[in-house]
Amino acid sequence: MIAILKKFFDFCEDKNRRMFYHALAVGIFIAICEAAKFPAIYLILDGFLSGAISGSRILIGFLILLVSVILESFFRGISTMQQCKAGYRECAGKRIEIAEHLRYLPMGYFNENSLGEITTITTNIMEQLGDVATRVVMLTTQGILNTAIIVLLILAFDWRIGLICIVGISVFAFINRAMRKANEETAVKKVEVDTKVISGVLEYVQGISEVRAYNIVGKARKKLDNTIQEASNTNTKLEMICNRYIPFQNIVLKLTGVSILIASIGFYLNGTMELLTAIIMMIMSFIVFSGLESMGAYSSLLRVVDLCVDRGREVLDLEPMDIAGDNVVPQTNNINVSNIDFAYDKKKIIDDVSLCISEKTISAFVGPSGGGKTTLCHLIARFWDVNNGTVSLDGKNVKEYSMDSLMENFSFVFQNVFLFHDTIANNIRFGKPNAPIDEVIAAAKKACCHDFITALPDGYDTIIVENGASLSGGEKQRISIARAIMKDAPIIILDEATANIDPENEKDLMEAIEALTKEKTILMIAHRLKTVRNANQIFVVDKGRIVQRGTHDELINQDGIYRRFVDSRRKAIGWKIG
Repeated sequence: MIAILKKFFDFCEDKNRRMFYHALAVGIFIAICEAAKFPAIYLILDGFLSGAISGSRILIGFLILLVSVILESFFRGISTMQQCKAGYRECAGKRIEIAEHLRYLPMGYFNENSLGEITTITTNIMEQLGDVATRVVMLTTQGILNTAIIVLLILAFDWRIGLICIVGISVFAFINRAMRKANEETAVKKVEVDTKVISGVLEYVQGISEVRAYNIVGKARKKLDNTIQEASNTNTKLEMICNRYIPFQNIVLKLTGVSILIASIGFYLNGTMELLTAIIMMIMSFIVFSGLESMGAYSSLLRVVDLCVDRGREVLDLEPMDIAGDNVVPQTNNINVSNIDFAYDKKKIIDDVSLCISEKTISAFVGPSGGGKTTLCHLIARFWDVNNGTVSLDGKNVKEYSMDSLMENFSFVFQNVFLFHDTIANNIRFGKPNAPIDEVIAAAKKACCHDFITALPDGYDTIIVENGASLSGGEKQRISIARAIMKDAPIIILDEATANIDPENEKDLMEAIEALTKEKTILMIAHRLKTVRNANQIFVVDKGRIVQRGTHDELINQDGIYRRFVDSRRKAIGWKIG
């Protein structure tokens, strides 16, 4: 138990940890206030039994009771406020810390872990840490504090009764440990099924179109229902395990209380305990373990607290990319790739690739799917770090740039555009958050999307929902291009930007790309012949290697992948339905 509590506090941020410690310190005063009631009662009863009762003695006794009750309520309010504030701040802080940490992890992490797993850590796990874990930790520690103070007071009255208390607490602790041990496997399962539920819900919602289109509603729904039912069964099992042990905990505490009662009477009858002390002990026997009773059930969830901390640490302990380089602005945008290798999950993706790209030129990357085109471009932009070799910008290794200063030099237009749940204006100014609306409109006009934006009911203030489900592929692509225009980076990576464009939007999209790429260094991953043939140089990538390089005219005269690529595209264009 102590190890888990220590792990929790070590995981917390310094400022929140101090707030938790402050709440615990206040908890000591709460326990003292609870214990102070018994000396007050002792004072009053002593007056009655000795015949020395007086108004002043009664008044002092009741004043002590009144002050202890008021102070206890006051301190409880402070403690509750502190722990709630610290808990919610910790939840928010860890979410921000994890999100920032994810930003600098190699992209391979996102390939290895599902969206549901990542979402669970940042939402459900951190929510449990800030809410459930906080309550469990504070109730557990407060219960221990209350019991410890009262037992110390009992020891001051009579060590024999104190010894009975210690024996009862020891048996209680043994049962509590057995309960937490029995919960370990189920607690692990609970975290796993919570992850599966979130993953299942995300999968169901994101794939709802396919579910409807292929009439797999029943199958998909059954899969989700089974996952939810599994989570329900696991949570029920966790409660059932607790419920098997909690009665034994309570029986031990009640029997210990009865033992204190009987022992007090026995000690009084054999003349080894004063009547007043016996009465006080009998009163205390009913409430000495109230703190332990309240913490008993909650302590079973300490394993969940342990797992929440572990899952949070799993992400935060992952080695991020080295982002602490120099904040410099390159004088040129010349790119040099020298003998680079890259393997992902022990599979070699890029094999001894070297190339040079001069600034303000267009370089196209073509080749079979899975050949390594996208990975190569991502290595240039340092989405991953190469295993061997170097990638340089302006003669400086990209690893020597700070991540933020390096990213200032790149803009991206991806095949699958992601639009954030925000206004269209904010989606465009994403790379330049403080840009005035006039600049946003100017970028939109260059990207040929101003007209359709202004036709929307709220224009640039239109909120994009469901990743732009109401927009066409071409419209989303042009918003993405406007976003890149707004950033105005000197190097543009076009990753299959025109692959899914419809004929009606092709002219506007090509004009938008032309506006974006003017006087820029262009790295283009493409399948379309018209987007490739005007490139200054073309790299044919296959099985992680550059197997051909040159201009369109040079490569078309060579027997190789590129000529076959061009021929296949010409045939496809010439196909007609007879």
